[in-house]
Amino acid sequence: MLIRLRFFASLREALGPEASLELPEGASVAQARDALIARGEPFAAALARGRAVRAALNQALCDESAALKAGDELAFFPPVTGG
Repeated sequence: MLIRLRFFASLREALGPEASLELPEGASVAQARDALIARGEPFAAALARGRAVRAALNQALCDESAALKAGDELAFFPPVTGG
């Protein structure tokens, strides 16, 4: 299945605004992140495990166990703090 990826804030600066990713049916957000990390640099550094990265699935915050469907939009962004 093909999903659309979007990146925001510092991740957008490192990875660009958009990309796409081919995954097996029923893959999770965690599997998508791992597949991107496996692409190597700059994805490996920007999305590395241990880095604080949030995800939104079809514009709704989600955790990494969320299941993906073909055509979904998955966004990654750093945590946001208020001031």
